[in-house]
Amino acid sequence: MGDSGVTVLVVEDEVLVRMDIVESLEDDGFDVLEASNADEAIVLLNAHPEVRLMFTDIDMPGSMDGLKLAAAVRDRWPPVKIIVTSGHLQMSDDMLPVVGRFFSKPYDPSNVIHAIREMI
Repeated sequence: MGDSGVTVLVVEDEVLVRMDIVESLEDDGFDVLEASNADEAIVLLNAHPEVRLMFTDIDMPGSMDGLKLAAAVRDRWPPVKIIVTSGHLQMSDDMLPVVGRFFSKPYDPSNVIHAIREMI
């Protein structure tokens, strides 16, 4: 259990990218859950009501991309804050289908952590 007691769900299908941000978050004291697609993410959200924030890639295989996942989380788990990332799309925060933050890849993990701290 991290000092902050804050649980973050990272949804990213690229293993190395996911490992990198997970390590950064854990080093900063967050408790981190990992999913490689939206379906896994929803299973974890059902099992872990303590999740406070989801950090998701938009571009993922499976039944839904990160934007659809973000909308589903907003509807089913409204307290969960959302950060979205993409290596292909350029978006601004206000273009998201949910209230949240957008980071383009490659992102600086310290900027992501700063945004999480602001949001929770």
